[in-house]
Amino acid sequence: MARQFENSFDRFAQATSNITFVVLTVGVLALLFAGLIISIASKYWLVAVVFGLSVAGVLIFAVFTSRQQKRLQATKATGWIDWAAALPEIQRQNLTIAVGELSRILEVGSDSINDLQSAFIVAEDLALRQIQQEEQVPLMRHVSVAGVPFDAVFTKGDILVCGEVSFLVSPELRQERVLSMMKKIANVKSSIAEMNIGMSVRLMVILITQMAEEDLERLRATLGTSRFAATPVDIDIRLLDFETLQRIYVTD
Repeated sequence: MARQFENSFDRFAQATSNITFVVLTVGVLALLFAGLIISIASKYWLVAVVFGLSVAGVLIFAVFTSRQQKRLQATKATGWIDWAAALPEIQRQNLTIAVGELSRILEVGSDSINDLQSAFIVAEDLALRQIQQEEQVPLMRHVSVAGVPFDAVFTKGDILVCGEVSFLVSPELRQERVLSMMKKIANVKSSIAEMNIGMSVRLMVILITQMAEEDLERLRATLGTSRFAATPVDIDIRLLDFETLQRIYVTD
C-alpha cells in the first residue's frame, strides 16, 4: 500500500516553530544592530565591539540551527512522500520496451528475446547493487514517487534521488528516452515542492554499457550539459560497464 502524505499536527507545528524562530532571530538582530549603530555614533568603541560580536554570534547560531532543522526535516520527510511499488504491468511494459530497443540495435530475431530479457534483468540488478555500494544508503527498486515510476529511488540527506536505468550497446541514448526522464522528474519536483518538506530532487541516469572503448568515448561526447539543459533538477550520470559489474559481483 502506498504511504500517504503526512498531515499530522507535528508537521504543522514544525512550520509554526520555524516561523517563530525566524521572527525571534530577526527581532534580536534588529536590537543588536540598533545598539551597534548607537554605540558607533556615540564612539563607545568597546560597546560597539561587544554588539558586533553579538551580531556575528547570533548569525552563526541562526545558520547552524537552520541547517540542523533542515536535516531533521529531511529525515522525517520520507514519511510524507507517497511511495508505492510500481505495478507489475508497468515493470513488464518497461522491460518489453527496453528489450525491444536492444533487439532492434543488435538485429536479433524473436528467438533471442528471452536471452536479452535475462541479460537486461541481470545488468539492472548488478548496476543498482553498485549504486547502492557507492552511495552507502538503502535503495528502493521499481517504486513510484507521487505516482511517477522509477527504476530506483533513495534519499541522501535532504535530497531525493530518482534513478532511471538504460542498457546501451551502441553510443546512442535516444532523445525520446531523455525527454521521458525529464518529464518524469519534472512531475516529481512539482509534487515535492507542493508538499513543502524541505527536500530537493535529483535525477540519476544509470547507463549500463557494453561496447568498444571508441564507442564509449562517442557516447560520453553526447552526454554534455546541453543535452540535458531542459532538465529542471540537478542530474547525475553514471556509466557502468556490464562486464566489470559481472567481474565484481558474479565471477571471482
